[in-house]
Amino acid sequence: MVQAILDKFEHYIDDITVIPSRGGVFEVTAGDELVFSKKELGRHATVDEVISSLDAIIGPVPDHQ
Repeated sequence: MVQAILDKFEHYIDDITVIPSRGGVFEVTAGDELVFSKKELGRHATVDEVISSLDAIIGPVPDHQ
């Protein structure tokens, strides 16, 4: 998932932080905005779902694949 985010947004983000956790918690935030929470929804995010949510916050950017 991190690689997919970097592939798409590497020229538009300042940094990315991965914080290991326990208990099945998986959250994605952009700045102070929660993009996805496995704990709240009870399921894991798909890569496309996270990318789409980040597009909504950052703005659509061209794919750099």
